[in-house]
Amino acid sequence: MWFVEVLRHTPALAVFLTIGIGFWLGKLKFKGIALGTVTAVLIIGVLVGQLDIAVGGPLKTVSFLLFLFCIGYSVGPQFFKSLKGEGLKEVLFAVVVCVIILGVSIGVSFLFGLNPGQAAGMMAGASTASPVVGAAEDTVNSLSASPEDLKDMVNAIPVCYAMTYVFGTLGAVWLLGYVGPAMMGGLDKVKKMTRELEQTLTPDTPGSNPASFNACRPIAFRAFAAIGDWMNESRSAEELENKFHEQGRRVTVERIRKASDGSVINVTDRSVIIEKGDIVALAARREMIVGDHDWLGKEVPGVDILSFSVEDVDVTVSKRFKEISVHELMELPFMEGVDIKKIVRDDVAINPLDGAIVKPGDILELVGMKKYLDRASKEIGYADPRTLATDFVFIGLGILLGGLLGALAIKIGAVSISLGASGGALVSGLILGWLRAKRPVFGSIPKASLWVFNNLGLNMYIAVIGIASGPSFINAFAEVGPKIFIAGLIVTLLPLFLAIIIGHKLFKFHPAVTLGCCAGARKTTAGLGAVQERLGSTVPALGYTITYAVSNTLLIIFGILLVIVTSM
Repeated sequence: MWFVEVLRHTPALAVFLTIGIGFWLGKLKFKGIALGTVTAVLIIGVLVGQLDIAVGGPLKTVSFLLFLFCIGYSVGPQFFKSLKGEGLKEVLFAVVVCVIILGVSIGVSFLFGLNPGQAAGMMAGASTASPVVGAAEDTVNSLSASPEDLKDMVNAIPVCYAMTYVFGTLGAVWLLGYVGPAMMGGLDKVKKMTRELEQTLTPDTPGSNPASFNACRPIAFRAFAAIGDWMNESRSAEELENKFHEQGRRVTVERIRKASDGSVINVTDRSVIIEKGDIVALAARREMIVGDHDWLGKEVPGVDILSFSVEDVDVTVSKRFKEISVHELMELPFMEGVDIKKIVRDDVAINPLDGAIVKPGDILELVGMKKYLDRASKEIGYADPRTLATDFVFIGLGILLGGLLGALAIKIGAVSISLGASGGALVSGLILGWLRAKRPVFGSIPKASLWVFNNLGLNMYIAVIGIASGPSFINAFAEVGPKIFIAGLIVTLLPLFLAIIIGHKLFKFHPAVTLGCCAGARKTTAGLGAVQERLGSTVPALGYTITYAVSNTLLIIFGILLVIVTSM
């Protein structure tokens, strides 16, 4: 058949066919449940692989190394930040859960007589830890066994992964979303406690749709005609700002349009005079500027005076800054002309109210004119310029250094242990991502690029695995039979059940945070989504970020360890 011959002659087309159909299939939902792109791509890859298409190895390796480096880059800042301070409890919790997953996986593997490939695939699917597939394959290939046995074990990894991944997702959704709240006093009680906790957090954003935005913009720019009684005398910009300050409002005078000649003045000197009849452009957080302004004058459209460029920039607070309240920070001279739109700590947005505390490592989203932002950024810490360009020098050399690190091996008896190229790329991404967060002046990878690298890298790798293992998939499936599904069911449910008890009773996390921590430690985004939907709140995400960063790293290492233990 012509189409099949084309795919055999150009295997890259088979990979893109697999990715295209796999992404489409993975997004289809039945009663609110989707198969997921990774599982769908693997299934389509296996089907395409029945056409006996030879796919080159380098493509698989390159895509997986890119994926692992970017995963490390994404979670590195949170991973290292969590190793000290308030995040230590969540780090310890994630370690405990990952150890339980490894222990249960080892026990089940010996109970059912699984070989290293079957065990690794089962653990990867049951714990929805897709990167374990690649790390385990590298480790299996390094074992001392015949080429035939190694090939069988490698082929078993995607089979066992596919058989356990679906319930690994559905089981986590059911246990975290429905059983979890019941174990901690009931859904109504957990909802009530969650509402109380979320009072101090920033209201939910509209979602991840890039075409949407919050209708309530935190920073407002408004124009007023200075015709009120208080303006019977000429006032300086500083006097006007102080008048607002007396009312408990933090407002900045940005521009003035003079009534005398219609000229527009950018206010750089707070002593500039405002006369009755002038139009003033004011900037402030919305809650600061809304209110009665009769003493100043009436609000006007001010199209011309409000037609000026402002920017927002993310600034990482440096270590030289001690903890300081927002009120104290805004009183500092360099904050003149700048407003704080949002404070982000541990990937959670915090309302920048006067009493809120700013800590080293926080990310402040500042809004204002560029000259004011430049001044404030230098004093606070390190600005992260928003750019669409990706630093490929950083990515290329980062993966190279990781690969060289992974090549280093330690001999323990007859067993040679190393991170391998995949583990090295992950560690390199962790370290370089952390360094970038400390000083965001190099290594830029925009979020959109990161999404492409993560998703394309992993799914291209899975597509190649599926196509390559396609011819032997049916035999391997028949060999493992239902025992893999039962083993996966145990590894999915038992660690999560224990994690909920440990988080609630031993670590004494808030119930919503407990469920978020469990979702992160088990790397189940679907589980987090189910919890948030059931509670009607994003508070569980407070516990997700740190535990996800830790487990995302540990489970890959534990996957390597599982292969070594089950091979003995």
